[in-house]
Amino acid sequence: MNLQTGKMYWPTTLLNPPTYRSLQEDIECDVLIVGGGSSGAMCAQYLKDTGLEIVVVEKDKVGSGSTSSNTALIQYTGEKSFTQLINSFGEEKATRHLKLCKYAMKEIEELSNTLRINPNFNTRDSLYYASYKEDVSKLEKEYALLKKHGFDVELLSKEDISKRYPFQKESAIYFNNDGELNPLKFTTGLMQQLENSGVRIYENTEVKGRDIQEDSITFYTTKGNSIKASKVIIAAGYEGLDFKKHKNAVITSSYAVVTNPIKDFSPWYNRTLIWETARPYIYMRTTEDNRVIIGGLDENTTYADQRDSKLMAKKDRLIEEFHKLFPTIEAYPEFYVSAYYGGTHDGMPMIGIYDELPHCYVVMGYGDNGLVYNMVLAKILGEVITKGSNPDLELYLQSLR
Repeated sequence: MNLQTGKMYWPTTLLNPPTYRSLQEDIECDVLIVGGGSSGAMCAQYLKDTGLEIVVVEKDKVGSGSTSSNTALIQYTGEKSFTQLINSFGEEKATRHLKLCKYAMKEIEELSNTLRINPNFNTRDSLYYASYKEDVSKLEKEYALLKKHGFDVELLSKEDISKRYPFQKESAIYFNNDGELNPLKFTTGLMQQLENSGVRIYENTEVKGRDIQEDSITFYTTKGNSIKASKVIIAAGYEGLDFKKHKNAVITSSYAVVTNPIKDFSPWYNRTLIWETARPYIYMRTTEDNRVIIGGLDENTTYADQRDSKLMAKKDRLIEEFHKLFPTIEAYPEFYVSAYYGGTHDGMPMIGIYDELPHCYVVMGYGDNGLVYNMVLAKILGEVITKGSNPDLELYLQSLR
């Protein structure tokens, strides 16, 4: 799968990452994790201290897939609003999901502080503004529900927004204590720490065929080696759909640019994360080295050539949208990417357990909060594998039944 095309920014921030050898022999383990991105790393994190033999295989380099184009806004709310999730799943389940995401954000921050490769986690507030006047009532309802369940939010009026920002919007929800990080440094640093704790990691190791036994499963690499495991976690991001497609999964295309370093952020209140109610939406954040990431303008295409043919026009359009909000900030694109983006119809990430893939779990942390979702799902799977169950598993299996 051609996951992304363009001039990517995150790899330039980590010039000499740790490397791992490819698998050259037949091996056995308790848990095989297929995928060396953020999802695979987080799954290994929750299993590393269990006494189980853990193996991670990555067909390319650690973090080289969607992790390298992830814009890494760390939030607990997503493309489907809290209101929409309540309408689909009920208030109790929707609230439980958001609180699991909120706790996962805290765990990501705490884990970031332990890594030798600093992933540049920064706490940032978020501004979620009404793109159109008719969205104001929706925002007010969303705010009331968030406030009811104890989330730290404020409702800003048109006047409030104008006092803080150089643009005018009718209304906005202001989320306190969201975050941002460098996803490549986070994943690479976590993998380095995992290896030090005994997890075996193999790069340039692609699995293809498999042989199912009664109490185990054996995967074969393209180089002819075998990996026999009692359990397998398929944490291959959007390429997990190559193992098992699901009707709730939606693959589209998205675009992002990273600007030149900005000298003066004074017009940008608190350097907040910014996104909007329009669908598809524009979003933006800043980076540790004072650049701006602007993303969005999604397209409903799954053909890489069609996606990539629009990259140059989308690049210019994203800068135009940024200047509508911040006309005095001199920004131009130094990096730009077109990439596949995975979501779900119902707005919930998924864990797949299928009869035709015995002993396997498919992690699908699809959505605009992929890093956060991956942490939530990884923690659940850690307990399912070691204890046999987790009370939150049914929340993410419900759309698969």
